[in-house]
Amino acid sequence: MLFIQVTGLSGAGKTTLSNRVQKRLEQLGYPVEVLDGDECRRHLWPELTYSEADRQENIRRLGYLGRIFTRRGIIVLLAAINPYERIRAELNQQNQPAKTVFIDCDLQTLIHRDTKGLYTKALLPDTHPNKLHDFTGINAPYETPVSPDLTIHTGQQAEADCEEQLFQFILAFLRESVSKKQSLEKSNLTEPV
Repeated sequence: MLFIQVTGLSGAGKTTLSNRVQKRLEQLGYPVEVLDGDECRRHLWPELTYSEADRQENIRRLGYLGRIFTRRGIIVLLAAINPYERIRAELNQQNQPAKTVFIDCDLQTLIHRDTKGLYTKALLPDTHPNKLHDFTGINAPYETPVSPDLTIHTGQQAEADCEEQLFQFILAFLRESVSKKQSLEKSNLTEPV
């Protein structure tokens, strides 16, 4: 039905917003599945590391799961850091219709939200024994989406406003899809046999 990549740095609000919007869409009768990148990695393929190759493989596997769900008429919200533009483009090509939503948040807000101290550890000097290496956005790359379909600034807007933005974005797409489908069906009915 619809594949949405919800991408952004750790702590930006990807999963929180996706889960809240899932509940609202389900209340309207839409089938929705949130694919949480961290949860899938932890439970389905824990053998993957945080190397660039394994990060890409993680996202490709999530994209494949997303395809299975969308083929069955389910809206998929892929809530994952998903740091590479090339992989995001690849997933959008494979999962049509597809949209990319960038959850943008400034570093100070991310550090403030970070209950596990991951940002603090990643920002330690390289020689520090507790230094967290390969942390996306600090000492591992995060490629900002070149042309996302929607950007939500979670560090500047209230959480409820961010949720509403994502919810209305998806609803607008769904309404447009229904309208196009009805127009197509109508034109097929009026064509001579």
